[in-house]
Amino acid sequence: MKKTILMDKYPVFSLEVAKDETTFTTVSDIIAYLKDKVDNHPIATYIALFNHYEHTANLADGEINPDIKDAQNLIFCFGKQIPNTKILAARPRSFGVSELEDSFVIDFLEAPNEQLHKVMEEWAKSIAN
Repeated sequence: MKKTILMDKYPVFSLEVAKDETTFTTVSDIIAYLKDKVDNHPIATYIALFNHYEHTANLADGEINPDIKDAQNLIFCFGKQIPNTKILAARPRSFGVSELEDSFVIDFLEAPNEQLHKVMEEWAKSIAN
């Protein structure tokens, strides 16, 4: 798991899993696996699937890095408290799952709750065998 700061402000955690290190063969398979994790978590709620690749490919001026073969987002929320209005800016959560030629990449923003961030890390790491 690697932490980077995207655009000098967004803490993004990324995990690249070689295709020979996992039994998953498509982004859709990984998304379904992560959705099952969300569905079986006591407070997580599934919200939506966003096919980012399809959306961008269908835009007249859409641009996709040619190394990316597929890109989808699983959108969900862990929120069981609303302590203030600003917490809504940090929710919901999203896993971005991309396919490259020889690997899959799982990306997500750092969660405001450290315990739930660790859950997201564990779920991402479980993609590898």
